Amino acid sequence: MAIKHWHESEQPREKLIQRGAEALSDAELLAIFLGAGLHGGNAVTLGQSLLVQAGGLRQLLDATPQELQRYKGLGLARAAMLKAALEAGKRYLEQHYVREQPLREPCDVGPMLMARLRGHPCEVFAALFLDNRHRVLAYEELFRGTINAAVVHPREVVRRALAHNAAAIIFAHNHPSGDPEPSSADRCLTRELARVLEVIDVRVLDHLVIGDNSWVSMAHRKMF
Repeated sequence: MAIKHWHESEQPREKLIQRGAEALSDAELLAIFLGAGLHGGNAVTLGQSLLVQAGGLRQLLDATPQELQRYKGLGLARAAMLKAALEAGKRYLEQHYVREQPLREPCDVGPMLMARLRGHPCEVFAALFLDNRHRVLAYEELFRGTINAAVVHPREVVRRALAHNAAAIIFAHNHPSGDPEPSSADRCLTRELARVLEVIDVRVLDHLVIGDNSWVSMAHRKMF
């Protein structure tokens, strides 16, 4: 049955307006972006089909635009719309931290860093550059690597810190395996970066390792 024939309170858009987005199922949220279904089905049915094909909402949204277009019911326009919606959510999380207030704890930025780095198929090494009051100046993904390593060049890190006139840095990188436990190489790298940055009077506050559903703060573990 077409969505327009449903009771108004159960139509995804009206339901969202009346009860809030949190009242919608994953398929109903997708239906709002999809707009219409395939012949013989509505947008909610298509949303349910996409969730089954991908294995869940996260797997669907983590897919690249090229991968999304392989799912039945998604073309270029719809794939682009879903990726744009995901990016908007990530940027929304970031806005809370940019130049608003000093960080109380480095790991306060964990949710934003997890949203940014979780789901990458390769290791991505990123940095949050902070001012002398520990407010965020900028976020940059500095290096990309393979499924289990990213080559980090300390000279480039120093160059970017100077470019932002940063007083402190929080590093983060993901483990595509999903296990956030820092490796011995992670510990060695963090100590080396802290030593090099100390020369230009930039403090390394933390290094967060992002896993599948959690992260580890190396500062809290006293690993450097």
